[in-house]
Amino acid sequence: MTSTTADVIDALVGIAPGSKLDAIRAQRSEARKHAQASYLGLFEPGDPGGVTAEERLAVASFVAGLHGEPQTDAFYSSKLAAALRATITAEVAVARTKGPYGRFPKGPLSVEDAPGPIYRVAEAGRAALGKRLVAAFEHTHMLVFHPRDAAPPSLQALLDAGWSTTDIVTLSQLVAFLAYQIRVVAGLSTLARSL
Repeated sequence: MTSTTADVIDALVGIAPGSKLDAIRAQRSEARKHAQASYLGLFEPGDPGGVTAEERLAVASFVAGLHGEPQTDAFYSSKLAAALRATITAEVAVARTKGPYGRFPKGPLSVEDAPGPIYRVAEAGRAALGKRLVAAFEHTHMLVFHPRDAAPPSLQALLDAGWSTTDIVTLSQLVAFLAYQIRVVAGLSTLARSL
């Protein structure tokens, strides 16, 4: 599948063709190519499977909100209905925290155990999001802030909400990709200010 979608990281940072930052990114052409291919595979897939475009964008907006990245959030949320954007904004306001939290198995890393809040979608959000996105947001929050606590019950909650195992893999890929994309955009934006 050929796409005419411009490089998303370049767009988020505001990298103009031929600029110094464009030349810097060109030095890592494979990383640039694969990041864009990941975006296309996750947000413009030839076969979306069981995860709708709206669910993908909603999760992306939620992740960007959790990371405090308004520009990335705006990129993804601008493609969503206003009511869903408002619900996501309200949920992010409740869900945002610092981290990471969680517990390591008993051993030398246990000294790094850190308790933290467990996020649950508010009642108003449950009605607006529906059971699939409620489960996705709660799981996403765990992946972002409680990665050490990933366990079968959280996966079962997704299955119970109608996510297939393939859908769960796609959801996890979305969260991982967004974490990567947000960090690259932040780094390149900082670099752009110094050039």
